[in-house]
Amino acid sequence: MKEINVTRKQPNSKMCFVCGLENNSGLKGQFYEMETGELLSIFRPGIDHQGYPGRLHGGLAATILDETIGRAIMLTKSDTIWGVTVEFSMRLKKPIPLDSDVRVLTRVTKENKRFFEGSGEIVLSDGSVAVEGKGRYLKMDIEKIADFDIEEQQWRVVEMKDDPERVRL
Repeated sequence: MKEINVTRKQPNSKMCFVCGLENNSGLKGQFYEMETGELLSIFRPGIDHQGYPGRLHGGLAATILDETIGRAIMLTKSDTIWGVTVEFSMRLKKPIPLDSDVRVLTRVTKENKRFFEGSGEIVLSDGSVAVEGKGRYLKMDIEKIADFDIEEQQWRVVEMKDDPERVRL
């Protein structure tokens, strides 16, 4: 494991299941751009997110991994260009325990004018990989995807007291 600098934090929203800070059932994921050109998400699954007792539901593992790969395009584009999933696949390797921080590390692997491909891993606190995933995404401006009011949805960077400046990966 090595220490990697965080270069920027990405915005959260109000009600998104993955990043919505006011969604009581959501994951409340935080997203950090790394000096390596990768995107890191950190979240803590709770009891509401379980499949088998004490384990994160596999569909929610797919959700956070897909979201983080899709957001990786914001590393090179603006915060209003998002990845809309065209294809996504994953391989479950280990169960993900509840009530401890989980890290998702993703990157863009291929890009052209309209599409990009990305890959990523869900990494447990011991550094082992629990899930691997990859996907293909359409690059779209948020205004073309949904009726998205930036102010109403509170799409902004929210500084937290535990935001890392460096991360051990």
